[in-house]
This record gives sequence, C-alpha cells and structure tokens, in this order.
Amino acid sequence: MRFLRRSLTGLFLMAVTLGLLAFAGVQVRDAVQDRMAQEPRSFEQSERVFAVNVVPAEFETITPVITAFGEIESRRTLEIRTAVTGRVIEIAPEFVEGGTVTEGQVLARLDPTDAESVLQRVQSDIVDAEAEQREAERALVLARDELAAAQDQADLRDRAFQRQRDLEERGVGTAAAVEVAELAAGQARQAVLSLRQAIAQAEARIDQAATRLSRARIAEAEAQRRLDDTVITAGFSGTLADVSVVQGRLVSSNEQLARLIDADALEVAFRLSTQQFARLLTENGTLRTADVRVVLDVFGTNLNAQGTLIRAGAAVGEGQTGRLLFATLDSAAGFRPGDFVTVQIDEPALDRVARLPATALNAAGEVLVLAEEDRLDVVSVDLLRRQGDDVLVRAENLRGREVVAERTPLLGAGIKVRPLRQNGTAETESPDMVELTEERRARLTAFVQANTGMPEAARQRLLDQLSQGSVPARVVQRIESRMGG
Repeated sequence: MRFLRRSLTGLFLMAVTLGLLAFAGVQVRDAVQDRMAQEPRSFEQSERVFAVNVVPAEFETITPVITAFGEIESRRTLEIRTAVTGRVIEIAPEFVEGGTVTEGQVLARLDPTDAESVLQRVQSDIVDAEAEQREAERALVLARDELAAAQDQADLRDRAFQRQRDLEERGVGTAAAVEVAELAAGQARQAVLSLRQAIAQAEARIDQAATRLSRARIAEAEAQRRLDDTVITAGFSGTLADVSVVQGRLVSSNEQLARLIDADALEVAFRLSTQQFARLLTENGTLRTADVRVVLDVFGTNLNAQGTLIRAGAAVGEGQTGRLLFATLDSAAGFRPGDFVTVQIDEPALDRVARLPATALNAAGEVLVLAEEDRLDVVSVDLLRRQGDDVLVRAENLRGREVVAERTPLLGAGIKVRPLRQNGTAETESPDMVELTEERRARLTAFVQANTGMPEAARQRLLDQLSQGSVPARVVQRIESRMGG
C-alpha cells in the first residue's frame, strides 16, 4: 500500500509540473504574438546641447614675438699663455679664478735669469761688432790715403818716363834709361791697382761689420722680447677663468695659464629657422636692426637684459639647420658666458589680425564660430603666427563673431551649444547656495575635522566654507555623500 501511495504521489507531482510548463509556454507564445502584432512606437528624442567657451574675434594690429633659445658669449676672450719656458716666481693676488684685472696689469713673472744672460751676451756681441766696424772704417781711410800717395808716385814715374823718351828722341838719352823709366812707371801703376783692391777689401770689411752689427742688434731685440715675455700682463680689463698656475711651478712654452673674459662685451648667440630668419630681413635682403630681450630663469628669479640684433652667421654648420644670429647686450648684470637663456625678438607688426587660443584651430585651418540659434558654423582662416598658447589668424568673415575656444571631437557644424563667455554676459549659472541649520552645520564640521586622511589645506578650506552663512550646495553634497547621509 505504501508503494502504491508513493507512486501515485509522484505521478501527481509530475502531472502538475508538466501542466505548469505547458501553461508557461502558452503564456510566452501569446506574449510574443501580441508584441509582434503591435505597431512600432517612436519616442521623441531631445537634442543634446553642449556647453562651450567662446571668445570674441577682435581684429587689431599685433606685433608678433619670435622666441628662441641661445647661449651667452663674450666678444673678447683671451687665452693667457706663456711665450717662454721658466719657473713662476711671482703671482698677482688677482690672478685667481674669478679675479678681476685691469688692462696692462702684471699677472705673473717667470724667472728672468736665463733671458738676462742671453741678452748680456748679445750686447757684448754688439760691442764687438761696433769695434770691428770702426776698425774697418779706419782701415778704409788709410787705404785711400795710400792709394793717393801711390797715384802721385805713379804720376811722377810717368813724367820721368816721358822725359827719358824725349831725351832719347833728341839723341841725348840712352835706350837703357828709357827702359828703366818705363819699368818704374809700370811698377807704380801696379802699386796703384793693388791699393785699389785693398780699398775694395776695406769697403767689403765695412759691409761685413755692418751686417754683423745688424744681426747682433736683431739678436738683442729678440733677447729683449724673451726677457719681456717673462712678465705676463693682462691684454684688457676683464675676469679670469680656468686659472691653473701656482707660484714655483715650472711652465712650458705656449702653456695655457688662464682665460681672460671681457664681461662688458657680452652677446647672445641663438639659432632660428629659415622661415623665422626671413621675417627679419629688409626689402634689400639685409638683416633688420631689431630689439632683443634676453631672459635667464634662475629658479623663478628672472634676470633680464636688453640687446640689439647685429649680425648673422656666415654659413650653416655641418649637420645643422636654420640660421645662427648674434645680438649684443646693452646691460647684462648677472649674466655670464655659457648661460642658457631665452631670447625674444619683435617682428614687424601685422595689421588686421585676431589673437585666438591655439585650441580653437584644427589642422585644416578652420575654427568653429557661433551662428544663429546658438549653433556652430565652420570658418576657414589663414594662420599667420603661433605665439605660445595662442595663434594669430586673419579671415574676412570672422570680424565681430564669437569663436569656440576649445574644439572637441563632439563639436561640428550645426551642433547646438550653450556659450560660456568670460566677460560676465555668459549664460552660466552661479553655484547653488544653501542655508544650513546649526545641527547640520555641526555634523558636517565634525565629519571634516575627524577626517585625518584629508590634507590640512583642504580641511581648512572646507571649514572656512562651512562657517559661512551660505554654503555651496555641491560642497554639502560631496561631504554628505562621503558621510553616507
């Protein structure tokens, strides 16, 4: 009986289950048929309105500014080197790193002993050469006197020879006497010739003595220069750098001891693109004289200087582009050669241009402007310059219109927007203010004071707002959302 009862109960439960499943299937089928039999319904879509920041397009005359980066240099930099080898025996107190010296000031002295010895030997050679020259001149005078005496003697022999010949022609003299007189005249002429050769030798000796004296004086000048080179002086007034010498050190010839920099002759060298360089040229192709502002940023404390554009580099360096320009600095207090500075140059003024945020312009040179019914329209403009975060543009149909300051991919022609203006006429809503009860104010203040994870500055700012009579609603909502109330 128990088995039969359990079997009947199982059959009953199975039948109920199958009946419920069948009923559910029928209900689903009827619902699908009713849904498919219904006509499609359309829901009215509301247009989405975007809030955008707009700025007015005001055309005016603007002077563009070229910004570049350069390096401070000195027009006069002198390497102080030794001309001779020697030991440093004296150093000026100012001959140190950063020392200021004046033109002609003695910086260091080398041991002059060897140079003085050479100079003394050369001076002795000069004395010998002068003595030799005087002796040669006296010898020439004596040789000329001897030549005059020999010439007189030769004239006497010639007259004696003529008398003997006359006597022989009259038959009084003999042939032997004539021959003797002729031989004596020939010997006298030979003596004159010998003395003339002696005079030539004396003159040559004088020339040799003069040459020797000249060489000795050249050697004296060279020795004097070497002696003078033992004293190292400043070529001009300036500041010393890279000083590497101490007293007692042995230095070699042409060794660099320091660098002398003229701090009053500073200039800045900077590089511009070829396009920027072309804007600084006159109609004749020469570089325009322009004012230059130089700024050195020293951890928030800026050093400023004024200068003038003077010249451009003669050639483009290997592996470089653009043009290298130089500008003199009028007053550069605090600047040093090697400083990396920012250079600003005023370009010629541009007429009828508008200054807009750079985010308002797309890559195609188009901006979005506010049209009728607060809808957007696209206007093409000519990009003239980029000035930091702004651009200078020019367009005929842009005057007096309002331009979208920040473009986004959601914005385009025909989109309806809510303009936000910065001049007080913007359609912006002021933040909602609420009046707090004392109990609610105390609860919010206690929560803020108990929040240890909040920065002290933010906590103090919230407490100041909560202490006011009216508190921004968004502040109250933010605090209560964190409280869970």
